[in-house]
Amino acid sequence: MSLIPQELQYTKEHEWVAATAAGKVYRIGITDFAQEALGDIVYIQLPKIGQEVVAGNVCGEIESTKSVSEIYSPLTGKISAINSALDNAPEGINSDPYGIGWIAEIEVAGEVHQLLSSGDYANLTA
Repeated sequence: MSLIPQELQYTKEHEWVAATAAGKVYRIGITDFAQEALGDIVYIQLPKIGQEVVAGNVCGEIESTKSVSEIYSPLTGKISAINSALDNAPEGINSDPYGIGWIAEIEVAGEVHQLLSSGDYANLTA
């Protein structure tokens, strides 16, 4: 059974979104369900700071011992921070996808729409 924290929001592509104390800045990553499906993660291509991203479009890539998977931006905005620790330790996503395994932070200009609640995401992955 995958861990699905109630305080987060989710996408159908298995990304999570967390509000930060910085107002319109949101931290993102992949879900526990996604990291379990990928297996041992060996490489991540992070987005670039300052990169404009569009909700639903590819913004990075994760490589595991099983496959290569694209990371889809859950929000439209600009990358304001990345978790550069993952460059040397991408396995942090496997051990703690909602903590040390976060991927990036996105600063959004508009409203945040079309994200799933924890309950909706749980139903999707059941």
